[in-house]
Amino acid sequence: MNAPDATLVIGATGTTGRRVTAGLLAEGHRVKAAGRRATPVEGAEAVRFDWNEPATWSDAVEGVDRVYLVPPIGSSDPAAVMLPFLRQARAAGVRRAVLLSSSAIPAGGPAVGQVHEALPGLFEQWAVLRPSWFMQNFAASTPHARSIRDEGAIMSASGEGRVGFVDAEDIAAVAVRALTDDRAPNTDLILTGPQTLSYADVAAIIAESTGRPVVHRQLTFEQLRDRWAAEIPLEFASMLAGMDRAIAEGAEDRTSDTVERLTGRPPGTFRAFVEREVA
Repeated sequence: MNAPDATLVIGATGTTGRRVTAGLLAEGHRVKAAGRRATPVEGAEAVRFDWNEPATWSDAVEGVDRVYLVPPIGSSDPAAVMLPFLRQARAAGVRRAVLLSSSAIPAGGPAVGQVHEALPGLFEQWAVLRPSWFMQNFAASTPHARSIRDEGAIMSASGEGRVGFVDAEDIAAVAVRALTDDRAPNTDLILTGPQTLSYADVAAIIAESTGRPVVHRQLTFEQLRDRWAAEIPLEFASMLAGMDRAIAEGAEDRTSDTVERLTGRPPGTFRAFVEREVA
């Protein structure tokens, strides 16, 4: 008797990928945990995968019937490598694809929006997850976390704009449902937390929870772009700074019921996230 087909999780040790992997394994699903170093993941089959090395693709999709797609980090044109991979995956027997995108990028939009637009034509079963900004952007070694620790400040060009920050735990829980439920969503899914917050609100919650002074320091588009460009390519830095400018204009001031509708539980609050990180 053949083993059941596996789910390929790309970026299996990343922010959402490791949580998706854990969720799938907890439900008894076979997982191929893909990454550039094939890092071992207990309970999963580690496999080397690099978007920029097509020679790694065939082993990754062997014995796989569904895939969780995390685009190449920092790429302003992910479709250039993702679409050839997806065609190869379909030919190898992959039937369902779940793509991690962004609430800020619609189908046909820039970057991963081009992959979103193509996905329904490649797979009969699909979903595009479009989460708002991650709560995890303020934790670990992220730029915001570093500036909080080093300068007691969060830097943004978002003005008084509000964001429905969402916990990666909730994104992963929706991804597991989208990958494994009998019926695929076959749509895009906006994912948010339960409330919208300005960056000043975020700074206040972090300050209250940690006992350390934290403020929101407002930058111009150009200042933020140049700050990002010290770490990432200018084109990508400009895109990220442009997203902050869109926040200032109200583009992310919304919440959705997607997390509760697909998982059966409400999304976590930002305060609960911070208190969990502090603990």
